[in-house]
Amino acid sequence: MLAPLWPRSGPARIAGALCRCGCPRARDPRRYRNKILIDRRPVAGLLVPMRHVLLLLSSLLLSLAAFPAAAQPSRSALPRDVVDHFFLTSDGVRLHYLEAGPPYGHTLVLVPGWTMPAWIWMPQILAFSQRYHVVAFDPRGQGDSAAPPGGYEPLRRGRDIAELIARLESGPVVVVAWSLGVLDTLASIHEIGDRRIAGLVLVDNSVGEDPPPAPLPPGPRHRGPPPDHARAMQAFVRAMFHRPQPAAYLDRLTEASLRTPEAASRSLRAYPEPRSYWREAVYETKVPLLYVVRPRWVAQGENLVRNRPDTEMEVFDDAGHALFVDEPARFNSVTEQFLQRHVWP
Repeated sequence: MLAPLWPRSGPARIAGALCRCGCPRARDPRRYRNKILIDRRPVAGLLVPMRHVLLLLSSLLLSLAAFPAAAQPSRSALPRDVVDHFFLTSDGVRLHYLEAGPPYGHTLVLVPGWTMPAWIWMPQILAFSQRYHVVAFDPRGQGDSAAPPGGYEPLRRGRDIAELIARLESGPVVVVAWSLGVLDTLASIHEIGDRRIAGLVLVDNSVGEDPPPAPLPPGPRHRGPPPDHARAMQAFVRAMFHRPQPAAYLDRLTEASLRTPEAASRSLRAYPEPRSYWREAVYETKVPLLYVVRPRWVAQGENLVRNRPDTEMEVFDDAGHALFVDEPARFNSVTEQFLQRHVWP
């Protein structure tokens, strides 16, 4: 039997994920809304709006679904209602995106992180396409997009996002960007503006706010020559998750990440812009913003919430870098509530 393209959510993944009222249970999550710190521990007898409960249940059911996959992402591996498209950028590069949901609904654009494919967002594609028009992007050099010799810098990658949004011919969209996708999205806003953006969900990366991130602790010393690129990418993929993921899923994700040329992957990790470049962009736009992070970015988030109107932060204490895969039901619920409060009531 072929392994699924994205992880199944077996008992180990959903045990303890819901409280008795159907809400996502987190381990002491913290919620920041403007200047107020709110404790979101489950409260007995709390009534939750039915639409949020239904979204949560839908997310859990969809994450339990398994689909066949080929050796790498392909049309035949996608769910029936998810289709792929290509377009040419202004510099002639063929880029790929996935699309699902009602074409005339409000649009979510999902932007993955460093070397990751669009299909890493599959738990969100399946859940949100029940209500929204969902587009998941393969940036240049990633997933099924072409890998040209150049263009692996913020201005060009930001233009790619803007050209994708313009191609969709929808109303203003909400961009949900993760990791390096956060910087590419901010570069797009900094250089091109936010006229086509209705809101932002920025996931687990710095936004240039103070304080600068503390250095990560050094890893174990490695004797001998450094690992080759393939081994390094394999280790990187496995380190993105706090919850156990199926080995076949991790292997497929590693294979997808290796489609980014090694030289391009190095360029993508060496953006030359100062931290102030990203901070200027996040304050330049006035659209509603949800900052979804692990504890490493909380101090930046507190300043962002304090200084920027219409901003919220959600902290995932017990998830890895790919927190929307580790805790998809909670991530989907938090995002849906933000959209209905601030963007599309």
